[in-house]
Amino acid sequence: MKSSIKKFAAPAMVLAFVMKGAIAEDDPLQDAGSWLQVVGESSLKFVDPGLEKGRIWLEGQSRWDDDWNHWYQGFLRGAIGYSLSDRATVWAGYTWIPTQNVGQKALSQQDVWPAFRYVLPTDFGTFTYRIMFETNFLRGTDVRSRPRQMIRFMHPLEFEPRLSLIGWDELFVRLNSTASGGQSGFDQNRAFAGLGWSFTSNVRAELGYLNQYLDDPKHEKSTMHHLIMGSLFMNF
Repeated sequence: MKSSIKKFAAPAMVLAFVMKGAIAEDDPLQDAGSWLQVVGESSLKFVDPGLEKGRIWLEGQSRWDDDWNHWYQGFLRGAIGYSLSDRATVWAGYTWIPTQNVGQKALSQQDVWPAFRYVLPTDFGTFTYRIMFETNFLRGTDVRSRPRQMIRFMHPLEFEPRLSLIGWDELFVRLNSTASGGQSGFDQNRAFAGLGWSFTSNVRAELGYLNQYLDDPKHEKSTMHHLIMGSLFMNF
């Protein structure tokens, strides 16, 4: 019994740390919605066996807010990567983000970015570290620099290895001030906790709660989005 408690304590502590990012000291505006995403990743060896260390990453998302009454954002991402080892990968990618916030004009943001990802298996779960350095092309000539850093944890459950506890936290920071992208400083934090189900070694679905704590452009008022997030990951 004590052994089981110890094995569960470590992942529980990690999830508690992840959800700490959802706690704010001020009194933010509250909203609810959902995000859906599909992510595909593959080696480029299907193009040529000599490209086995090359990687391709394709992702699409659809997002709703205003208590599920309003579709406000789409998301298409594509990237080419290179596996430095079986744990480390570097990426270069592009993202297109059409956005229609309530009461605001439509915005079609485009991002280019390098990224680095490192996967660390342990006895009690798998940690993934990812850092991206986005260059956001906003309205007109506004160009914002925004690094974002994610730490992710996945713990398969002993009684059913196909079922996993999932937790991650991602922090965004604005390095420069722009008219459309806001003043420099803290931008947002995303904290997720949920469950994953592995259909095969290459296909996994995840469902859980995502807390998005978002600062406004002038750092005067924040918003907390309470989101149901569903994801499908395919790795070939």
